Amino acid sequence: MSRFEKDRMFTLLLVYLLTLVFPLGHASLPLVINTWPFKNATFTAWSVLQSGGSVLNAVEKGCACCETEQCDGTVGYGGSPDETGETTLDAMIMNGDTMEVGAVADLRRIKNAIGVARAVMEHTEHTLLVGESASVFAENMGFIAEDLTTNKSLNIFSQWLKGNCQPNYRKCVSPDPSEYCGPYRPHVPLLRTTLERQTNIHSHDTIGMIVIDQNGHMAAGTSTNGLTHKVPGRVGDSPIIGAGAYVDSSAGGAAATGDGDVMMRFLPSYLAVELMRAGADPTAACVSAISRIKRHHSEFFGAIICANTTGHYVFLRGIC
Repeated sequence: MSRFEKDRMFTLLLVYLLTLVFPLGHASLPLVINTWPFKNATFTAWSVLQSGGSVLNAVEKGCACCETEQCDGTVGYGGSPDETGETTLDAMIMNGDTMEVGAVADLRRIKNAIGVARAVMEHTEHTLLVGESASVFAENMGFIAEDLTTNKSLNIFSQWLKGNCQPNYRKCVSPDPSEYCGPYRPHVPLLRTTLERQTNIHSHDTIGMIVIDQNGHMAAGTSTNGLTHKVPGRVGDSPIIGAGAYVDSSAGGAAATGDGDVMMRFLPSYLAVELMRAGADPTAACVSAISRIKRHHSEFFGAIICANTTGHYVFLRGIC
């Protein structure tokens, strides 16, 4: 049996098993779903739709709710400090009717990252702004500059330093990153070994949201403060179109969360939407998108939500 046939059999079996555990959500419009049980964010987005607001407004307000509430400590200010103790934000919003996208990454000083992402979409010809320049853009657009550090994030950072900067995301550097803090310099070991990265599954949660209104208009968005103890400047999958989220009102929408450094290499959200475009139901589309990652990263842990144009949806989590 060829590898393709084995992969196909594995995927079909997984679809069957997961359909028993995670049955499809009923087709019903309008629809608001997100990647984790952030109930207030979902309720906020739903309230926007119920009051006649657009799907873009619903996604923006829903994700902004999580930014304000610091959902799970991994969305919004005051969480996931990097190696310097700074919290930076990533966000993205996408219009499923026009395919317009706005995104920001490594955003500093601005709490409302999803709002800045929408400003990028509506007030520039660009798609993605990053770093200090994105922060300056936000300030020029009227967003308030504020300190994103809190006592909690400072404590996380100080405890990390006391523990010799463990865990971290360095490799092939000197001094030995498994025992010491930096500054680091390149180092090529005589015997190359592959180290399993032990990542806390709760250190990189993201809110990813899909909204469909009564008329089938769709939008999606993401917001996160990234990975705790990340290398400064690191950008995960959340603001990357097709990785963190993707939506097309003629096919469906998907949003993913998990180890963003791995996920962005496979564009799982884009793949899931294209599979639904080709006729796959949301469960099969979600499973296939994650299965492709697991062929190369067997220990991968992640979650993905998929919804088609009729309102059928599925949420798959921890399917490794």
